[in-house]
Amino acid sequence: MKASHLIAAVFSVLAAPVWASNEAWENVRALLYGDRPMQNGDALIAIDAPYRTPDDARAQLAAQVVAPRGTKVAKVTLVLDENPMPVSAVFELEEPLPSFYFDVTMRVNGPTPMHVVAETTDGRLWVSGTFVKTSGVGACAAPPGTDPELALANLGTMEAELVGRVPALNTLKRLSNLGADRANKMDLSIDHPSHSGMQMDQISLLFIPMRYVETVDIDLDGAGYIQMTGSISLSENPRVGISVPSRAQAVDVTMTDTDGTVSHLHKKLAGF
Repeated sequence: MKASHLIAAVFSVLAAPVWASNEAWENVRALLYGDRPMQNGDALIAIDAPYRTPDDARAQLAAQVVAPRGTKVAKVTLVLDENPMPVSAVFELEEPLPSFYFDVTMRVNGPTPMHVVAETTDGRLWVSGTFVKTSGVGACAAPPGTDPELALANLGTMEAELVGRVPALNTLKRLSNLGADRANKMDLSIDHPSHSGMQMDQISLLFIPMRYVETVDIDLDGAGYIQMTGSISLSENPRVGISVPSRAQAVDVTMTDTDGTVSHLHKKLAGF
């Protein structure tokens, strides 16, 4: 099943009830992975999340994964257990890597456990988690922050840039095989209203139809690198940061949203 279809399936099953936090995770876990065993990934996955989100509608969440010796990172999934669409972003690596970093701007709808699940090339699943508190705004139903006509006019506009080396998150600095100092961090900004389907038009008082970034395909130097599958958890005008090899010279990005809009970006990358 495609990641986007699986995310939608989890949304349809979990959107209605309000689960206790441990029950929410167990239900998401069962829907995503069935009875596959999970290993404690605290020594391999570092999570960077605010203790309390200063802006519920645009919270920056980050994680860094280092594969065990002899394996590579193939897929990373970000789960916000209590969000209306808990499977919030999925990163599938075209060519698995020894380590992978991401950060992304998310809507965090309320206090929630957060889990990061990494799948390595030997088929094992590794999980680590934390808890994120919010300011109580209710981000997924908050009115859009930009004028609807302007948002549609700019929809799909993207910009990518290298912003320096990948930061080594504290809990993984001790790992000798991290390789973060050999990777750059690329930020991708996407103009998109990211309508959650829970927001109300402030004039008509009708709900705005759901429309969000469904997939982002990123190629480096003409070869496939990564596909990100999004959700309504992505913030308005989301920004995504990922680790890229320092040798990368050019990036091609294809964004597809749930309405079928497709946009492209090609850019040469300045080296660090």
